[in-house]
Amino acid sequence: MRADFYLIAKPRFRAEPLRLVCELARKAHDAGLWTLVLARDAAQAEALDEMLWDMGDDAYIAHQVAGDEEDDVTPVLIAPPEVDTPLRPLVINLRDAAVEGSFERVLEVVPADDSAREPLRERWKQYKARGLDVSKHDM
Repeated sequence: MRADFYLIAKPRFRAEPLRLVCELARKAHDAGLWTLVLARDAAQAEALDEMLWDMGDDAYIAHQVAGDEEDDVTPVLIAPPEVDTPLRPLVINLRDAAVEGSFERVLEVVPADDSAREPLRERWKQYKARGLDVSKHDM
């Protein structure tokens, strides 16, 4: 199992942090990886849903907000906290806690704001203590 931390650095991601999440979801989709995005709240889930529909004419990412019978056949599933859905091999975590359970890889998006990074440093330690291979990527 792996945990990858993506540190927001580029101006376009600083201006729109969810754009990085969309790019990560697109790469996963293009690679055929079934992905679960754990949104912080329903508003964030809806915002991601809208952004994924607007990734450009050359990109179609089959996705939806979790909560209906189509969940099992949708490659990229966005789950607000009130919807309980099984983990997938790839999890993009936008919530405040480390992901518990079985997955192959978790992606954590780290805000540009230094004060917001401290909880993610703790999460890094938690994943490391659980035996995950942990790495960071400057974005």
